[in-house]
Amino acid sequence: MPDTNLSPAGRIRNTALTCLAVAAGMLGLAYASVPLYNLFCTVTGFGGTPMLASGPATKVLDRTMTIRFDANVAPNLPWRFSPETPAIKVKVGETQTITYRIRNTGDAPATAMATFNVLPELAGGHFMKLECFCFQENTLKAGETMEAAVVFYIDPAIAHDPSMADIHDITLSYTYFPSKNGKTLEASAK
Repeated sequence: MPDTNLSPAGRIRNTALTCLAVAAGMLGLAYASVPLYNLFCTVTGFGGTPMLASGPATKVLDRTMTIRFDANVAPNLPWRFSPETPAIKVKVGETQTITYRIRNTGDAPATAMATFNVLPELAGGHFMKLECFCFQENTLKAGETMEAAVVFYIDPAIAHDPSMADIHDITLSYTYFPSKNGKTLEASAK
């Protein structure tokens, strides 16, 4: 119930302060939304975000899945990027290591960073990474080649997820983008 003992100037001041507080809160939420969304995706696997694991799975199941590896490079980056193999069959819970080969085909040094996702998106919460080269800046001299590995397993909890019962194939997709100071140039231009 509003305070009717306030003068008109006091009511205007309270209204102005309330509007200012709401605007400041909205601005704060706007700045916090991206980090909060990223945290949410990392914790839940939402949007195909693989989970970070602290150690290998405690058990290996008989269920076998096909894991496909997709490697992409932004059009403005003169790199070649490919996995050692396009796909493997893996038992759920079994730790696997896949190596990627990255080569700078340009005539100047280039710095880039890989982003990733998992498809289908529901599988992101079950794709557990123990080691990954994603979100690490890499600088390659002209003609230089490097290898990078991803170590992962599929969480045995997938067997108890009814939404994953008919899923037999998972794709891990990486894309390299030019970067500077730990941010992709596409993201820093926005």
